[in-house]
Amino acid sequence: MSADSRSIEGADSFAKLAGKPAVVTIDLHRGHLDPSVATLPLPGEEARALMARVLPILERARRIGLPVVHVTTLYQDREEILANPYWRYQSGKGGVRSRIADHQAPGSHLELMPGVALAGDVVVNTKRRYDSFVATDLDFVLRSRGCNALLLMGVNTNSCVLATAISASVRDYAVYVLTDGVDTMMGPKYHDAALDIIAGSFGWVVNADTMLGTLERQQDGT
Repeated sequence: MSADSRSIEGADSFAKLAGKPAVVTIDLHRGHLDPSVATLPLPGEEARALMARVLPILERARRIGLPVVHVTTLYQDREEILANPYWRYQSGKGGVRSRIADHQAPGSHLELMPGVALAGDVVVNTKRRYDSFVATDLDFVLRSRGCNALLLMGVNTNSCVLATAISASVRDYAVYVLTDGVDTMMGPKYHDAALDIIAGSFGWVVNADTMLGTLERQQDGT
């Protein structure tokens, strides 16, 4: 399906299905996006470009009145990280996950990037695996606010965003991944593959303007 076709279908489904959407960001923290301290970094230019896109999207969502929830990874110790067999094997191997044992562990730079979380937003900081719902309060936060649809942004497209989109879908949320709000440290091949998987089976892959424009027109009665 072309990008235009995806946008048309996404807007149509959103108007019909998304009674109470929320924006959910995933791991927009310094451990991915601040090249000076990141343990699993996006390349510097990609990180800056992503933040330049994400912050205006968040501001626009707040003006519309959408709930904004930020999910961020935080470990109590390295053992929680290395309990995962794949991560334990990759640790120190020299690949993109070579520093996985230090990622968001105590003593590393755990903060969300400047400007991401503002007053009125909700921060869920107990994520420890790719799926943002596992062992966190995310589902409770969303259900308690009556949310039935998610606008997902964050990193990495092919791991945390993908796993969270699948998990949200099987929990019967309507899932919309904002193409201009996601990226991955593993490059375009993995990014595009993840978006294709989501669009094929779990939700809609659309740009932010399509979704937020639909809401703005609904508010204006046009």
